[in-house]
Amino acid sequence: MGLKNGSVFFTGKEKMENYSLSSQFAEHLEFQLVKDKFTVTGNDAYYALSLAIRDKLVRRWLRTQQEYKEEDVKRVYYLSLEFLMGRLLGNALINLNFYDECYEILRENGYSLEDIKDFEEEMGLGNGGLGRLAACFLDSMATLELPAFGYGIRYEYGIFDQDIENGWQVEKADNWLSYGNPWEIMRRELSFRIKFYGRSIAISKNGRLKYDWIDTEDVLAVAYDVPVPGYNTETVNNLRLWQAKATSEFSFKDFNMGNYLYAVENKNNSENISKVLYPNDTIDKGKYLRLRQQYFFVSATLQDIIRKYKINHKTFDKFAEKTSIQLNDTHPVIAIPELMRILLDVEELEWDEAWEITKNTFSYTNHTVVPEALEEWSVNIMSDLLPRHLEIIYEINFRFLEEVRKNYTDDESIIAELSIIREGSQKKVKMSNLAIVGSHAINGVAELHTKILKERIFKHFYRLYPKRFINITNGITQRRWLRAANPMLSGLITDKIGTGWIKDLSGLKEIENYLDDRDFLENWQSAKWFNKDLLRSYIFMEHNIKVNLESMFDVQVKRFHEYKRQLLNVLHVITLYNRIKDNPNKDVVPRTVLFAGKAAPAYYMAKLVIKLINSVAGVVNFDKDIGDKLKVFFLKNYSVSLAEKIIPASDLSEQISTAGFEASGTGNMKLSLNGALTIGTMDGANVEIREEVGSENIFIFGLHADEVVKLKQNGYNPREYYEKNEELKRVINMIASNYFSSNEPGIFKPLIDGLLNYDYYCLLADYQSYIDTQEKINQLYLNQTEWAKKSILNSARMGKFSSDRSVKQYAEKVWEVEPVKVDIDV
Repeated sequence: MGLKNGSVFFTGKEKMENYSLSSQFAEHLEFQLVKDKFTVTGNDAYYALSLAIRDKLVRRWLRTQQEYKEEDVKRVYYLSLEFLMGRLLGNALINLNFYDECYEILRENGYSLEDIKDFEEEMGLGNGGLGRLAACFLDSMATLELPAFGYGIRYEYGIFDQDIENGWQVEKADNWLSYGNPWEIMRRELSFRIKFYGRSIAISKNGRLKYDWIDTEDVLAVAYDVPVPGYNTETVNNLRLWQAKATSEFSFKDFNMGNYLYAVENKNNSENISKVLYPNDTIDKGKYLRLRQQYFFVSATLQDIIRKYKINHKTFDKFAEKTSIQLNDTHPVIAIPELMRILLDVEELEWDEAWEITKNTFSYTNHTVVPEALEEWSVNIMSDLLPRHLEIIYEINFRFLEEVRKNYTDDESIIAELSIIREGSQKKVKMSNLAIVGSHAINGVAELHTKILKERIFKHFYRLYPKRFINITNGITQRRWLRAANPMLSGLITDKIGTGWIKDLSGLKEIENYLDDRDFLENWQSAKWFNKDLLRSYIFMEHNIKVNLESMFDVQVKRFHEYKRQLLNVLHVITLYNRIKDNPNKDVVPRTVLFAGKAAPAYYMAKLVIKLINSVAGVVNFDKDIGDKLKVFFLKNYSVSLAEKIIPASDLSEQISTAGFEASGTGNMKLSLNGALTIGTMDGANVEIREEVGSENIFIFGLHADEVVKLKQNGYNPREYYEKNEELKRVINMIASNYFSSNEPGIFKPLIDGLLNYDYYCLLADYQSYIDTQEKINQLYLNQTEWAKKSILNSARMGKFSSDRSVKQYAEKVWEVEPVKVDIDV
């Protein structure tokens, strides 16, 4: 190949799509990166290979978009403030079936594909499950050949890089775009003007009032596109991300007046909108920026959607018939009054017509029952930033409450609960209420979650609109989370049952036929051993501590939040520590307990739990009495790539949230798919996982959701549990007496005070059940054959939890869209 000889054999006559992959790879190295065999680096090889793969996508990408336009199909637009895409190269190679070819190209040039993939910076566009779900859905939409588009923000600094200093989480800038992004295309011709501030005025036109939004401060939204290829299909869908740019006149006026510094400052302020994911909104400045982000991306998106619609249509009669917009949680809900504003003020439709179009266009996914996550915006901030939208929201609310009084109730307490506006000294707009009123479909993301929405969180809305509420349980893409993340296990599966499971996960059930196949069992165990060894090497590199490969890898990896109860896991770790210290010669099942995840920068209690984990690890890991029977690690800077290291190596999956608080969870699905056994509460999708895998193949403990409610109603007193349980009392007293923080006395007092005086998430109530269940897990782990069989059954019965199934349900129940076959030879 050209690279080996220091030049590229390139005729210039062939069309791009007919080049060999190796020729394209060499051409990008030589002509785009300006490198030869003497100067090329591993990062260059990654970049050139990515560009070559992107080239292979271009023809399908263009043809897919052309097909949608020519056929005038109904399209789905998935609006999400987060897209946690992970590294794109490996996923693209699998979906396009180029993995082996690229492996050989790199090997011939002295590189390992696995090493080259590590040069890719993850697109820092998400924080946790919400963003990863969106990424899984994009993969499934393309694989199912659905005409779908993702829309979000091109954050310059994504979710922060997490470092640990003296045990504390420290946030550092994640400048993932430092060296460019080979996967994106800047659409220079696609930029839209986004307005903020100003005022709304009413003018009379043709006998009706028309509203103008004037004296605004404007910013431009510029489009960047990322291809999303489906697996084993010609479809390549599009993720469009918006970046904020200053308008030319915005700063030039000040510049001409001689105020250069002010001009530059204003330009920077306008471009801050797309600088960082989730600015700190504990202060007003952060609240303004966050609302500006939300409106910025939905305004640009709606302008783009309408632009595409108008290519084939002159009126809005068929807009809802041709357009389905999915709101991924409350962050994009400002899109509802924005579409109304466009239809009323720009397109000059009457209210009733505009409202029918809007309701029939939008659908809303709720992802939480945690009160602080049900987003609300100050009326004062919205009045200042988006004055016309606040007028529209008030009008929506007025008409809605009139309907409520007429058809449902005149009970003012219920009306206040249903109102989009929270009255009081500080009025707020309740975005979840606005989403429900302005959408034709509202879904929860697990059966239990949807039940709670109907019966507790939105019970009056459900009584008003029972047909709007449905359940669509979340899912994950097996292409990323088994085929790519766990090549050894997926290879073993494919050798036995073929590749059908990669596109239809229900086919994985066939591996149950090999439960008594001795060779298959041994190979299954070997795959787990291999993955544990890889993770052991990573842990040694990070912590310089050797892990016992015979130990159970006990894993809790997820965003840090009190309801997810990482603290309960720590209490168990200390309990194990005490038991070993009390009987150092007693045989025990060795454990390696792994934590990973990020806490929100302003979330002190979650960060304090991270500090406690590291403090406990600092004692446990160096206690000679403990040896290799127990080790504890916090693996910093959790990401998709780190998850791909941890999940295949996991024996035990900790899904221990307080029942009734986790909407669904998707980490539980990823871990089960890779053969981990679950210890969990009857919460979120755990309920359905138990139904699928069988109660004998999962470890359930603790209070159920209704029992949590009853416990609190009856006056929960956590101190009673503390006083009555000597083992629990000892653990809490050790933390309180600075056993793990002798150099920082009193540091964990807020955690102890919270547990003993309040314990909102019922850790002490569930402690003994959790400890007893962990002991049952120890007993099973002693029988490695039985453990392996249950591991196989967990993987085999994960068919329901593919994002392909989730997306099919959305397509049929909500979006009413059909697959579109793309033929690139046309």
